[in-house]
Amino acid sequence: MTSVFASGIAALDRYLSTDFTAVPGMSSRFAATICGHLLRRQTELGIRGDIAEIGTFEGRFFIAMALALAPGEHAYGFDLFSWPDDGVLDRFLGHAARSGLTSDRFTPRPFDTGKLSTAEFGGLTGGQPLRFLHIDGEHSPEALGHDLTLAHANLHPQGLICLDDMLHPGYPFLVVAVHDYLRRHQDMRLMCVIDREDIVAAPKFLICRADAVALYETDLMQRFAAQHFVLGGDAMGHHCVVLTPEPRLAEV
Repeated sequence: MTSVFASGIAALDRYLSTDFTAVPGMSSRFAATICGHLLRRQTELGIRGDIAEIGTFEGRFFIAMALALAPGEHAYGFDLFSWPDDGVLDRFLGHAARSGLTSDRFTPRPFDTGKLSTAEFGGLTGGQPLRFLHIDGEHSPEALGHDLTLAHANLHPQGLICLDDMLHPGYPFLVVAVHDYLRRHQDMRLMCVIDREDIVAAPKFLICRADAVALYETDLMQRFAAQHFVLGGDAMGHHCVVLTPEPRLAEV
């Protein structure tokens, strides 16, 4: 990837180039750069709102997204886990401080989202629609289905839902929950697939409302032209953008 591949947010790009890989986790720098750019795109379009992550662990991806927020916006982190020990929260707070994320800009929420109603989740995220939600919690179709319900009910009309570990060989049926969700919500679209970096840093899906797709897809194809897989993806009858570290077509 060339030096052009960046989010355009100074604090985020500095974190990605220095501390990102030092924070334990499995999210990819490739995906964090693209999602950071999308947050910047939202800000430029006047889309305001807080963000939330389900499955924060020690904060690798969470810190990246929080550093992309506009002044006055807030980040909420759920399901910090207690594995491998009970020191996860303290390490998360240390990583955030070292990366320049001040405590007034984020709130850890060590709640099990599987036990929360949509109203309870909304109350714990400021009571206003969220412009970006990253879901990386329990990797079962049932848990993902519930987290998608929480996200859908609390999503900004022009917001984005980002799903981690899609198409991961370790969780081959996780996408079943996404398929069911999209069938139930005909107004939602799989807007973009962000490909993996390796077996650990797995693909992400970006979902938004159908009438918000145009805000993002052309911008992504133009901004990340060198990472654009030009054939795109067939997403249940709709075209979606595919971004990959090394786009190429098969030689036949």
